[in-house]
Parts: sequence; C-alpha cells; structure tokens
Amino acid sequence: MKINLPTGAENIIRTLEDHGHEAFVVGGCVRDCVLGLKPQDWDITTDAKPLEVKRLFTRTVDTGIKHGTVTVLLPDGAYEVTTFRIDGKYSDGRHPDSVTFTPSLEEDLKRRDFTINAMAYSDSRGFKDLFGGAEDLKAHVIRAVGDPEERFHEDALRMMRVVRFAARFGFEIEDDTLRAISELHELLSKVSYERIRDEFTKTLLTDNPDYIKLMRETGLTHVFMPEWDQMVIPQHTIHHIYNVEDHTMSVLRLTPKDRILRLSAFFHDIGKPVSRTTDKNGTDHFKHHPERGALITADVMRRLRFDRDTIKKCVNLVRWHDLRPDDSDEAVRKAVSEIGTGAFPDLFILKRADILSQSTYKRAEKLAEIDMFERRYNEIISRHDPLSIGDLEISGKDIMELGVNKGPVIGRILSGLLSMAIKDPSVNTHDKLLDLASAMIESGM
Repeated sequence: MKINLPTGAENIIRTLEDHGHEAFVVGGCVRDCVLGLKPQDWDITTDAKPLEVKRLFTRTVDTGIKHGTVTVLLPDGAYEVTTFRIDGKYSDGRHPDSVTFTPSLEEDLKRRDFTINAMAYSDSRGFKDLFGGAEDLKAHVIRAVGDPEERFHEDALRMMRVVRFAARFGFEIEDDTLRAISELHELLSKVSYERIRDEFTKTLLTDNPDYIKLMRETGLTHVFMPEWDQMVIPQHTIHHIYNVEDHTMSVLRLTPKDRILRLSAFFHDIGKPVSRTTDKNGTDHFKHHPERGALITADVMRRLRFDRDTIKKCVNLVRWHDLRPDDSDEAVRKAVSEIGTGAFPDLFILKRADILSQSTYKRAEKLAEIDMFERRYNEIISRHDPLSIGDLEISGKDIMELGVNKGPVIGRILSGLLSMAIKDPSVNTHDKLLDLASAMIESGM
C-alpha cells in the first residue's frame, strides 16, 4: 500500500533515516488514509531518542519530552515525533507512571489503544500492520490491541473512545472489547470530567450520535451522568412511539452536527423521568418536564465542566423546546422576548426534530404550528418590533429626567413599558413612551 505523505512528514522521515534511524507515520493518519479520508494530523514514530530528534531539526518544541514527544516545526506545519516506547504501570488509570524507550516498532504499536490506530507506514519500509487493523477496518470493527482489559486499565478514557470511534465510522465494537467495557466501566471514575466531556461531545457530533446509547448500555453513563440511566422509560401516550431514550436518539439523528443543537437535543427530554405520572387510563403525562429538564441539564453540564455560554444556550433551548405560542403577533413577540432572539433559529430546528421523532398523531398540525411560529418570528424581526428593553425608544436616563432617582424603580418602569410595546409596538416612540412613563410615575409605581 502506498500513502502520499505531506512534504513535512516525508522530510522528517527521510532525515531520520539518513541518520540511521527508523521512522514511520503512525496512528490515526494511517487509518484515515486506508479509509480514503484526509488526515487532520500526521504523527511520526521513530527509534531516535528525543534529544537526537532535537539535534536534527532547527525548530522544535518540547511538547512531551518526558514521554518521548518532540514537535518539529516545518514550513507546512507542526509534526509530533515520538520515540518508540513501552509504557510502565498505570497507577492512576490515566497516565503511565514511566515510559521506557525501545528500538522495537512492534513494542510501540502493541501499547496503542485499537488495532485501527496501531498501523504505521514509511515509503522505504512500507505498510506495517501487526495487529490486523486493516482487516478490522474492512470488517467495520473496533477492536482493542491485545487484551482489552489491559488497555482499559491503562487508560479508562479508552472506553469512551471506543464508542466515539464506532460512532464516527459507523462500526461495531468487537465482542471482547465491548464486554470489557461493561465489566470495567467503573474505572472511568478515575478520569477527569473534562476528558469525559470532550469524548462525549465528540460522539454527539458524529454521523451516528445515537451510538451514545452504548455508553448507557455498558454502564459508562452511570459513572458520569447517572440521570441518563432513567431515560429508558416508556411513553404510554398517543403522541409517542418510542421510549424516552429512543425518542431522544431519533431527535439527535434529525439534528444538524452543531455543538449547541446536538447537546440541546440530547438533553431536551431529560426532565421526563422525574416528571412522569400515569393516569387511571394508563396514559403517561410529563407536565413541566421542560422546566425540570432545564435544571437537570444545568447540573449535568456544570458537572462536566462545560463553559457558561454553552450551558446558558443549551438550558434555554431545553427550557423552551415545547413552547407553543398562540397564532398572534403579540403571543409570538412575548415568547421571543422571554426566550431571547439568540435561541433562534436553533429552537425551530429542535422543535421540528422533536415532532418528527414522535408518533404521526397530529404531526401535520404540529409542524404547521411551528411553521406559523417561525413565519411570525421572521416578520417580527424584519419589522424590528420591540422585544427587549434595549429596543425601546427610551432609556433609563429619560426616566431619571422625569424625576425618578436611580434604583430598581427605573427597571420596573422600563419593564412595564416593554410589556406595553410588546402588546402594541406602535407605542414604541420616544414621546409616547415618555407619556406612558409619566403616567406610571403619577400612579405611584
């Protein structure tokens, strides 16, 4: 097999070989080339020690020199060059306590996570596939290198990575590898929430976000998101055909690969298990599940160390995903004012995916309601109707000039004026708002 290497990788390998060393591109870049994909990064492995690598190249960065990695900076980009190594014991289940450099490519490859990531290549030495990675790619299988239990004891995050790679490529997880995850899932508690968050999010952003179910089925969510384990509950209602988890997986599949949208789709019904009631006819009800789901979403996302802006946007979408305003400009203005224009058009996308993942009962009517909502929203935005205090043709300074001292009363007056303008946008002129403010002040507000 021939791989077309980028100029920088080719130059690094040739330089190392000219000085008596072995060198190969390795890992994900080789995997992607076998699959016919364009690699994002090109990593190189060599028997040269880090200091030897540094001596051979003018511009380098000690990226992880303790573990054998030096970044070589070349005109066409940065390349990580890592010495063949054998990892020592993993006491913390995350990082090797020590590494030993080795002259053996085989020893280096056997410490890697999955067979599809344990292939190497150089123009002079050809394609090195010592653990059947190419065959697993052909069979669409993710398999641990060697004993999966050993690989997961070394780094428990690999259990999340298995699911992510399976989702990315639409592959199956080999039986022994999958069984080892189920048996060892509690090891994930040794991994930081930040690392878990990143693998979780990457999985959601694949072409197969519904593979996230594997995290629940193998026990992984029990470690970092036990709230999700309750989602496998039925929905005995004419509006649904799936249990809550499967409904959510359908919504994910129908949602574009956008970080905020996919996260919001994942969490949108997480409030249902704690909101479920069943009436005397056996029909389930989930009253106030958006509000309760918003609170749970905030708790989970904070636990996973998401940034504040992401949490705010997702919680807002979860909170309002089930909103159905009346067919009037006033009702839509009021809704948009409360939700915030920043939630659109994501809210419409989420709502449509939600409806399309339910039963066909009144589906056409439900979708028509969303169309109405979106149509009125666009008209309101194009007319620049007032939706926030900042849209009013009056300010706090104007209120103070009417004799009101600084303080919360100014905010209450402006909020009252906004309510009037949402009901009737024609009042949103400087003079009319001043008159209305004066009347409010005279009334003793």
